[in-house]
Amino acid sequence: MTVALDKTIIYPDSDGQPMADNTKQFRWIVLIKENLDSLFANDETVFVAGDLLWYPVEGRPDIRVAPDVLVAFGRPKSDRGSYRQWQEDNIAPQVVFEILSPGNTLKEMSRKLLFYNRYDVEEYYIYNPDSNELMGFTKANEELISIENMDHWLSPRLGIRFELTASTLNIYDHQGNLFLSPLELRKSLEQEKSRAEQEKSRAEQEQARADCLAAKLKELGIDPDTLIP
Repeated sequence: MTVALDKTIIYPDSDGQPMADNTKQFRWIVLIKENLDSLFANDETVFVAGDLLWYPVEGRPDIRVAPDVLVAFGRPKSDRGSYRQWQEDNIAPQVVFEILSPGNTLKEMSRKLLFYNRYDVEEYYIYNPDSNELMGFTKANEELISIENMDHWLSPRLGIRFELTASTLNIYDHQGNLFLSPLELRKSLEQEKSRAEQEKSRAEQEQARADCLAAKLKELGIDPDTLIP
């Protein structure tokens, strides 16, 4: 016997919790989310979101979690109030990120690990920017198992590489480009624009000198074209 689900069930789009507890945590969430968005910008079948509630079970609004960043392969890019898995071809986000703050407890993180393991996450990454510690878990034999060494780890799904330095975490895309913050990206674009303008100016100056020389040669009755081998 099939029991019809109550159509009045409400799946809130917010859990009432802030996206981040402090500015450092927020910067890291934005850094990862925006760079992954850019990385998969041309793939309409990869959905990336930050602080979005994920409901894996229809009819159970109490079963939910809001990863700091989630990536769902096989799902279209579009705006969503929440990620309701039964409306997403029952595809669970394959990759999730959590950025720790002083307010996160061991109990909370253990609960999230159990949740992600139960609902079929393939890769789970946890970064603590205060202690510069990175942990990762990957699915093997239907279980999320700890990755022994995260330094230079290459994500199977994302193709990104993690590098731990003495003071921070660097993340590189599959072409070796470092993940940049929006401010760093803007500065980089401005530098590229400045270099391009300088190159254009030099080219224009070279052309002006060449035109001037050609004009002087013509004044002397010399065809500049005959001097070109």
